Amino acid sequence: MTATPPELARFSINQETVRQLSLPALAEACGELGVTQAGLWREPVRRYGVEAAARLMRDAGLTVTSLCRGGFLTATDPGERRRALDDNRAALEEAAALGTGTLVLVSGGLPRGSRDLRGARERVADALAELGDHAAAVGVRMALEPLHPMFASDRCVVSTLGQALDLAERFPPDQVGVVVDTYHLWWDDQAPGHIARAGSTGRIAAFQLADWVTPLPEGVLLGRGQLGDGCVDLRHFRSLVDAAGYRGPVEVEIFNPGLWARDGTEVLAQTARRYVRHALG
Repeated sequence: MTATPPELARFSINQETVRQLSLPALAEACGELGVTQAGLWREPVRRYGVEAAARLMRDAGLTVTSLCRGGFLTATDPGERRRALDDNRAALEEAAALGTGTLVLVSGGLPRGSRDLRGARERVADALAELGDHAAAVGVRMALEPLHPMFASDRCVVSTLGQALDLAERFPPDQVGVVVDTYHLWWDDQAPGHIARAGSTGRIAAFQLADWVTPLPEGVLLGRGQLGDGCVDLRHFRSLVDAAGYRGPVEVEIFNPGLWARDGTEVLAQTARRYVRHALG
């Protein structure tokens, strides 16, 4: 494995950024660049096998910085809710097996026919309370991720870092933290204050980078831009989380079909270069 350049010491590549790479290919590409950290996703990990994936990461010298994702906890139907809770318990165990202490949670959107955002958020809080003991038992923190408001109806009723903190702060910080993701928070002029608030109580569980480019594609979910291609002041966000006391990984998570159509090893190398250029001081 290539020695890690000092400027990449905190860099982590999220698996979805280079989803065209298999897990072994991802591990090999990271080794060639000296990248020592990666965030993983449940679906490809399950296809490969959780224990096999954990062994592969260890043997490659890779630390798993997060597992995506749990959540989707807003259902009102008892059966749906029970299945969601069971799935999140399984996700917590998978995260523990992979050696990461961070399970990223996306809260879930409004149930069909509902307009009750406040009620949906309360159901998220109820679910976190039910999952808390299990999270503590396996040593994994649930990291609640606020998503841009355009996702509130169908994907995530938690739209601001302030809302995420209001939920997380009901629980011990080692059970529930928050994710600071530049793609989802860049627009919010209250974000700097909430980042400081999150840092003061040890709530920043993950820090993720992606850029915002327009026009957004149809469907919007796959509209994240490569670092430096959009309008987000990535360096400013990194300085904010650093000032808040966060010293953990900086994970680049980009959903972009244009990147996925290219050679994954080249995309990983470009992403590392862009990280150094646009996120470091």
